[in-house]
Amino acid sequence: MSLGHSSAAKFGPFLVFSAGLLVLIGCGGSGGSNPGGGSTPVDNTQALQVNLGPANNSTNEAFVAVTVCVPGSSSCQTIENVEVDTGSEGLRVLSSQISLSLPAIADTSGNALEECVSFADTSYVWGPVVSADVQMAGEKATSVPIQIISASPKFPVPSNCISGAGAADVNTVAALGANGILGLGVFQQDCGFACTSASPQVQDVYYLCPNSVCRVSTVPLGSQLQNPVWFFPQDNNGVVISLPSVPADGVASVSGSLIFGIGTQSDNALGSAQVYTTDNAGNFQTTYHGIAYSQSYIDSGSNGLYILDASTLGITDCSDFAGFYCPASPVEGGCLLQHCQRRCSVCS
Repeated sequence: MSLGHSSAAKFGPFLVFSAGLLVLIGCGGSGGSNPGGGSTPVDNTQALQVNLGPANNSTNEAFVAVTVCVPGSSSCQTIENVEVDTGSEGLRVLSSQISLSLPAIADTSGNALEECVSFADTSYVWGPVVSADVQMAGEKATSVPIQIISASPKFPVPSNCISGAGAADVNTVAALGANGILGLGVFQQDCGFACTSASPQVQDVYYLCPNSVCRVSTVPLGSQLQNPVWFFPQDNNGVVISLPSVPADGVASVSGSLIFGIGTQSDNALGSAQVYTTDNAGNFQTTYHGIAYSQSYIDSGSNGLYILDASTLGITDCSDFAGFYCPASPVEGGCLLQHCQRRCSVCS
């Protein structure tokens, strides 16, 4: 899944590839301190699974367990099967999967903050923003704004939220294919300056609902959904998604690791990994069959390699699987990933 970003605060300027892993590099983390922090190392590796997911309807998507706690307390709940999504930012949990009473994030008048998020596949989610401590492996982020995806919203979904997305609210396990979404993209917040009072045109993302009437609202950066990794005291400058190789015809499931930090511990050294510089929107350039696509991005929440240009490619779209191609016979081709710092890589 991918969110659009026009002027969001950057989480990190690089995408890095190496055999069997995807890395997102950040810019230091909370307070701009040394990402290693000089602290005693903690367990920075969270088990990860690629499988059919909790609804048995997912393909090529990775899941982890995330522990959510009432801020500053030992009242916690572990949410299994949360999708790892490098195309968005912030933790979102289905209301049906969490029983904790988490404090709402509200304005000075006590109006609770609500959020509508549309994804690249035109699905959307709606629900309140609350504060929680978020734990994975030995890492802990405190008082992080997260979203509860409402199955039975307290306030009606605004019409511009629905029309902007143009698809159904994925507010159930069956519809979402997961119990939640863990957004670990290249930004600190999920909207950034585009949703603050500094923006000349505020995005239709955050809402306040006085008298049960929801209207678009500006939101300071600190109240927006946050990429939880940069809230960690250490290992907070990026992540590694490490997976083994699989046969060409695939496997039903595979186990891997979500490793926090880049160059902060012995298990996350950059080494010879290829570095790709992204632009301010989190994109880089890919060239396919001689055509340059400048708005390319890495999105672990999507389950394929997509080049959304059927007319140029001359490949027929699938009638029953939106977003996929159905050629009459196998098609071979390669693409060149650019904006790289060492040597550019070829994908196929």
